[in-house]
Amino acid sequence: MTANLRQIPLTCSGHTRPVVHLDFSDICESGYFLISACKDGSPMLRQGDTGDWVGTFEGHKGAVWGVALNKNATLAASGAADFTGKVWNAVTGAEIHSFQHKHIVKSVAFDTNSENIVTGSNEKLVRVFNLEQPQAEPEMYTGHGGNIKQALFCRDDKCIMSAAEDKTVRLWDRLTGNEIQRLTFPNNPNSLEISADSHILTVSHGSSISFWEVDTLKKLKEVKVPTNVSSASLHPDKHVFVCGGEDFKMYKFDYITGNEIESFKGHFGPVHSVKFSPDGELYASGSEDGTLRLWQTTVGKTYGLWKCTEPGELNNSLNSPREVHAN
Repeated sequence: MTANLRQIPLTCSGHTRPVVHLDFSDICESGYFLISACKDGSPMLRQGDTGDWVGTFEGHKGAVWGVALNKNATLAASGAADFTGKVWNAVTGAEIHSFQHKHIVKSVAFDTNSENIVTGSNEKLVRVFNLEQPQAEPEMYTGHGGNIKQALFCRDDKCIMSAAEDKTVRLWDRLTGNEIQRLTFPNNPNSLEISADSHILTVSHGSSISFWEVDTLKKLKEVKVPTNVSSASLHPDKHVFVCGGEDFKMYKFDYITGNEIESFKGHFGPVHSVKFSPDGELYASGSEDGTLRLWQTTVGKTYGLWKCTEPGELNNSLNSPREVHAN
């Protein structure tokens, strides 16, 4: 029956400028949460499975480029064009720390225990700030020849992985502060993601997505896609991945074979960020059109706000809207 089912994304409005980055928490007591970075300067927190608005973090004085939630959704972080990386109480919305930089902060991420955040900036620097000792000098990693696009903790938080506009992804050892490995690409890498089991690194670059073993940086595979890709996300089960970019479409591929499974048009502008939810039931996208959209991994499944009916019950759903809006 699934052949007749249409993907109907949930549309999350509220932002007034392009949505440039997204992050999910893990599953915690009250479900899971989604945070969005937007050029309107106001990161938003939402219930992850429905897209319902929870709150807006007020305090940045410029476009927000990167966001992160810690695993249990108690803390949020954001990096912005006001040269700061901020850490927030994700329950109350209060600002806890503001870390001053000398240029635009493009990326923020928490370590496993929410003790540190890593930032990447247009100073071509990667920094790690200790949240227990916020006044202390940050760890600094220098060597990239271009603005940092993204930086993440990896290998049990002993290392940092960073992507920059110098066509490289670099691995840094936190013990020595040195670069220990480097991947070079024909185009600037646009996004980095480490899989739910911490084993696979997903990199989007040009019109390709490549997958690498986190522990060795051995290349596993590379898949070409029909557009220049801004962002890609691997399903927690590692059987499919999704991506989006310049042609406004969302693509889903079989990870094992590399074949395209389906594509969906929903956004009215380029897609800047895509991310699977922690349970893998949906994926979120953020776009130049100012909206986030939530897409079902398995079309036709009853989940969140998607109430799916059997063919015999179609009479009840004839008046249902073609697009569902989250609150």
